[in-house]
Amino acid sequence: MPDPAVPRTKVGVRDVAALAGVSPQTVSRVLNDHPHIRDETRRRVLDAMAALGYRVNNAARSLGTATTRTLGVIASDATLYGPAVGIAALETSARTAGRWIATAYADAADAASVAAAAEHLLAQGVDGVVVVAPHERTLETLAELGLPVAELHGGPGADRQREGAAAAVRHLVDLGHMRIAHLAGPADWREAAARDAGVRAALAAAGVEPGPRWEGDWSAAAGAARAAEVAAAVRAPGGPTAVVVANDQMALGLIAGLAARGVDVPTDVSVTGFDDNPDAAYYRPALTTVRLDIVGEARRCIGDVLGLEVAQAPVPAPPVLVARASTAPPRS
Repeated sequence: MPDPAVPRTKVGVRDVAALAGVSPQTVSRVLNDHPHIRDETRRRVLDAMAALGYRVNNAARSLGTATTRTLGVIASDATLYGPAVGIAALETSARTAGRWIATAYADAADAASVAAAAEHLLAQGVDGVVVVAPHERTLETLAELGLPVAELHGGPGADRQREGAAAAVRHLVDLGHMRIAHLAGPADWREAAARDAGVRAALAAAGVEPGPRWEGDWSAAAGAARAAEVAAAVRAPGGPTAVVVANDQMALGLIAGLAARGVDVPTDVSVTGFDDNPDAAYYRPALTTVRLDIVGEARRCIGDVLGLEVAQAPVPAPPVLVARASTAPPRS
């Protein structure tokens, strides 16, 4: 046993191997649960790790294997609620699966930025990549890497994005709204495209003609910037009585901008959001929105990248419409 009076230095694989009387490669195989290790050898290695106070590190586990046990994440904007929560959920899900996360940020509108982010992850030997807030350009670049790629809000998750947006429309139709406008997310985000498709499909299914449509960049500032146009549309004869907004942050900005122009929510116009961020219940008025199972989507992504190793990961729950005070029947 180490002398507790002697300051401890960093313990490595070679130290464990020396104490256990095995090779560093054998220690690596024990760390990676290799099936062809004798029980007595495994016990000696584990005892040596305990005696030395060895902490598992990613590089050591990869020694002698074809995997780094590291997964890459490419994100565009972690200041937004959806991507920030998605990255945190991915990190937790990866850790549960015995993996680590390496994150790189990229400006999806800049091909060089996306390529640099991908190269950064490749240099770390990642075993696969999860894209948060996926863009076409990002996916095109990653397709050339030959690695497993999963989309947090795309791929199988796109169906739940569409269904969530459709649920917001159905809620408004059930309240009696037949003139529904839409403040969409940026067109080059696959997440925004899925929500946009859900809105259009639900309007068509209800026999409702699409109302005015605007786009924003997901920020509260973008919602506020559209408020003048939305207010003018609402006040026009036959104007919309409700607006489906692609995320909660834009809905917050829109509601504030409408209030500054004397348009009351929901008396003059109902507003829905998407994401159910933790502040949505405290907006004034409290925001009707759509809640996604982000943790479930993260588990799905980790499963997609790792394949059969986590094939039993639960299927994400369906989206849930959370009705609050920002929606009401249209005024007669």
